[in-house]
Amino acid sequence: MSDSPSQVPQHLSVRELLEDSALGLKMRLVAGGAGLDRKIQHVRIQKSGLALVGHLHGVVPTRIQIMGGTELSYIEGLRPAEQASAVAALLSVGLSCVLVTRGAEPPASLVAAAQRTDTPLLVCAERSSLAINRLHALLDERLAPRTRIHGVLVDVFEVGVLLLGKSGIGKSECALELVMRGHRLVADDAIECDFRPPGMVFGQPAALLRHHIEVRGLGILNIKDLFGVTAIRERKRLDLVVELEQEEREYDRLGLEDDSRDILGVAVRKVTLPVRPGRNMSSIIEIAARNELLRQAGHHPARDLVHRLERSLDVNGPPSYAPVSSGNPGYEANRPPSSQFRAPVVNESSAPPPVLPRRNS
Repeated sequence: MSDSPSQVPQHLSVRELLEDSALGLKMRLVAGGAGLDRKIQHVRIQKSGLALVGHLHGVVPTRIQIMGGTELSYIEGLRPAEQASAVAALLSVGLSCVLVTRGAEPPASLVAAAQRTDTPLLVCAERSSLAINRLHALLDERLAPRTRIHGVLVDVFEVGVLLLGKSGIGKSECALELVMRGHRLVADDAIECDFRPPGMVFGQPAALLRHHIEVRGLGILNIKDLFGVTAIRERKRLDLVVELEQEEREYDRLGLEDDSRDILGVAVRKVTLPVRPGRNMSSIIEIAARNELLRQAGHHPARDLVHRLERSLDVNGPPSYAPVSSGNPGYEANRPPSSQFRAPVVNESSAPPPVLPRRNS
């Protein structure tokens, strides 16, 4: 399997929407049953108010169109000919479906137009605000951008660490040792990733590979059976990408260079670790996870050290006065102000205790 992610397009048919028990809306089909296989491809709904007055610019056919009390009252206030013209213009663009809220009965002109254009016309008992919230929650889950990545995902100190590298480099072995250290396996080999707003990527195992890991020489292991339920996790956000490689090249010695890997449009921070014989990779990955926690809290150890070094250097060049020395004839003339001298601070933990004279009894 290639290490490069492959995007999986997502869509939801109107039929699947009606049959999805997770939606939590009492919906029924009124007309347009022939168009139940039309695709919903947008995660946000659309209100059809302006479209009813002939302004069709911005109407997206793959979005669910909502008609509440305001839209219905407008339609019912029109003359029959105007009603037919308004709904015909709206349904002429090939909408995926139209949802009428509050359990209201759709006008006859709307029902007739939906039946004629095979546009699914749905009615739900809930009010518009509740219906919109539940539709958004479901569509965010069903239509989230997804991709599949070849690697291993481990939860290390609550940091989602994605291990990448060539086949056979030791990703699964590192994950197994991390599990033995008390961390949790999320997925091995095939990681199903999906996007969540405002800018997060979550990973989970493929259904058939859940809780399993492949270790060369041992075969397929069930981590849940071996170590218990505390050794696995069903889903985790991707916080850090660790690329394992065996190439001989120059690596960042200070940690000042920030690298990232683009996953579903999200830049996830990446570090590259060289694999060497005798190097304890699981310990280094643990340190990488701890360091990521520090960075997320606003601490960057490498940059902090460089800033301290820069502050300690004399950026204005050498001092204008001569070095302090009793043999320097110009010492008094060039002596710096007394404020620049500081008495040495004695550390109580390092200062020797006073030696008291011993009394003769």
